[in-house]
Amino acid sequence: MLKATIDADIFRESIDAVAALVTECRLHVETDTLYTRAVDTANVAMVSLALKKEAFESYQATKEELGIDIAKLKNMMGMMSKGDTLRLQFPEGGHKMEMAFGKYHYAITLLDVNTIRKDPNPPTIELPGNVVLSGEALYSAIRAAAMVSDKIALGIDPANQIFYMMAEGDTDTIRLELHKSELSSLSLVEVRSLFSLDYLKDMGKVMGKAENVEVHLGVNHPVKFSFDIAEGKGRIDYLLAPRIEAE
Repeated sequence: MLKATIDADIFRESIDAVAALVTECRLHVETDTLYTRAVDTANVAMVSLALKKEAFESYQATKEELGIDIAKLKNMMGMMSKGDTLRLQFPEGGHKMEMAFGKYHYAITLLDVNTIRKDPNPPTIELPGNVVLSGEALYSAIRAAAMVSDKIALGIDPANQIFYMMAEGDTDTIRLELHKSELSSLSLVEVRSLFSLDYLKDMGKVMGKAENVEVHLGVNHPVKFSFDIAEGKGRIDYLLAPRIEAE
């Protein structure tokens, strides 16, 4: 059972974050949290979303697992106006999620959870490099890199106390360096990994709205991006596998 109301912008941001990687997911309803964890079809990227009950204007729930068509939900979010309040209702044992905002009322048929991939287990890896920077700066670098290449290197140069993002194409290169003094946080360890911009461009659209994004890096290891939404009452994590560079 779920009966809740939430600011439309918070819910839209949550759905956009998941839609950047997957078209469907298992949504776990708990008495104090809504959360999901899903991996893309190529097993390259993972998204985790958690919304505490405090992110909602009202929230009543019992433990439930729902199959959500994220693509359909994202399209529907386009009908909502800024400042709208979204009302969510799922009766216990039901097959449809009721959603209402403004003058609209939808009844959305849920997916069979048995047809949706099970929640992935996050890898247990050490990522010693840690950077905290604005989402706007991160997304700006991703867009700039996409002009010259389809991949981007993220790394830390501890000797010079900088976090760098670099892309090399067939003829052009671009490099952005941010000194420790320009960042909210920087761990001075030498790390570097290469990543696909195809994924980062979609993830970046969501991260660009965040005040701060934590970036966790290793050497030829996945990168983890973490940031808050709903004034700290929600959390999003992205995990992206590296592209291994040729010797």
